[in-house]
Amino acid sequence: MMNVRGGTLPPVFFQRLWRAVLLGLAVCFSPVQAADLPDALQSALEDLAGRDKVLRLEAVERIANSGTEESEALLQVILSGELYHWKPEDRFVRGEKDGRKFILYALEDGAELATVGRREAKKVSINNTLRGAVKSALATLDLIAPDPAKRLAGVRAQFAALAVPVERIDALLESESDTAVRDSLVTLRAMTLVSDETASGEPLMTAIAALGNSTEPGALTPLKGRFERSDDDAEKSALSSAIKAFESRQARFGMVKQVFFGLSLGSILVLAAIGLAITFGVMGVINMAHGELIMLGAYTTWAMQQLLPGQPGVALLLAIPMGFMVSASVGMVMERFAISKLYGRPLETLLLTFGFSLILQQAVRTFISARNVAVSNPSWMSGSLELHPMLSLTMNRVVIMFFCLAVFAVLWWVMQRTRFGLQLRAVTQHREMARCVGVRSRRIDTLTFGLGAGLAGLAGVALSQLGNVGPNLGQAWIVDSFLVVVFGGVGNLWGTLIGGLGIGVATKLIEPWSGAVLAKVLLLVAVILFIQRRPRGLFPPSGRSAGDN
Repeated sequence: MMNVRGGTLPPVFFQRLWRAVLLGLAVCFSPVQAADLPDALQSALEDLAGRDKVLRLEAVERIANSGTEESEALLQVILSGELYHWKPEDRFVRGEKDGRKFILYALEDGAELATVGRREAKKVSINNTLRGAVKSALATLDLIAPDPAKRLAGVRAQFAALAVPVERIDALLESESDTAVRDSLVTLRAMTLVSDETASGEPLMTAIAALGNSTEPGALTPLKGRFERSDDDAEKSALSSAIKAFESRQARFGMVKQVFFGLSLGSILVLAAIGLAITFGVMGVINMAHGELIMLGAYTTWAMQQLLPGQPGVALLLAIPMGFMVSASVGMVMERFAISKLYGRPLETLLLTFGFSLILQQAVRTFISARNVAVSNPSWMSGSLELHPMLSLTMNRVVIMFFCLAVFAVLWWVMQRTRFGLQLRAVTQHREMARCVGVRSRRIDTLTFGLGAGLAGLAGVALSQLGNVGPNLGQAWIVDSFLVVVFGGVGNLWGTLIGGLGIGVATKLIEPWSGAVLAKVLLLVAVILFIQRRPRGLFPPSGRSAGDN
């Protein structure tokens, strides 16, 4: 026993010391207790866990209107079905199922509390009615968010539900300073009034007129619904006028959207046909493998994404030069070892290139897959660009339109401002004279065919961003590509651009009333009739390809 000033310490001292150490360790290593939920939320949760349907709905409303920081997170927990009552502690927590047990977390700060069995934690279940109330409450919370963009999204989310009372909207209008949010609140108020069976008189007529002048696409639904239910002649007249005004405005924006889709389709047609305009228009080769060269560009994009997983944007940018080089290399091999033997014999080149198309398709099926493969869009090509509530443009098509114009500009510069372009035009216009001045026409033929094939590869890179990639991808575009080249003028770049965009816009303008298949048939007939009057197309070619030599 230890001596202290000539004495010894009693055993009780060591017992008390040991207890103090254990108590200190327990305090240090025990989880920090979070602050309790506010009384308003605690009371609401107790009602939510009860059986009274009315009280449960009121509990959701009380949580949403509590004005506390925890209300949004708590509503999300309720909606996800993770709210539990921890029986031994008489406490509401968030629970995650782990096998036959549950891991419990504090609602206040998310700290892990314990792992318990099924009997210790009871799930607070919700039905569809409560789930809808929670969703509406979450949207209502966005109406008072500090961020104007979040408030605007919250208002637009209410356009379908119309669950916010007019009095609440009026209160929000008084405190709202953002112009866009105020305009949306005014529209929401009008939609709510028109949908309210008890609304009448001047407020209702004002709301009907406001919706008739609205640009919100969802405003038409309450107008039509009220028109079908209404028995009042004056009210039906106002509703009819508002519906006509709205539909007229909607039709105008619909026409603009159809033109945009037509331009985007035309851009794809230009990309697909511009390479063919060189191989067919300049060299006189009917290249039936042009669609497969497009397919190779699309598969190159897929291959780059396999090499760079998780980086679709970088993979797509690298696929642009790689797609050009892969298709150009295949095209130059075809020209050097086979097509060059058949110049001046168009029917033989047609059969030969058709054979190449079958070989390339089977090669892809054998070495990659006979099934379609998916190519991801980068984030900057996903979603849509909203120019107006009634007009939104898909980003992938917008980017492809600019890509088409960029490819056309670079190709025009190559043809008009480079030595290769000068020699190409010389061989096109007069082969023998070009040879006399030292132009190696044989080499120019190979490079020209490679250029046309590489441009087909670029078209494939663009097409990979519009859908799945498969062995038959190019077959869907080969006929349209020939149509564009012949319509625009064989071998003329400007003719290809104008012809492709014109055919694309005409197709999309005809489709709404004729259907996609009949639109193509009508357009084909129109092009045939046009060629009967102008056999050389919009921009007649000159030189060898026109038969001048």
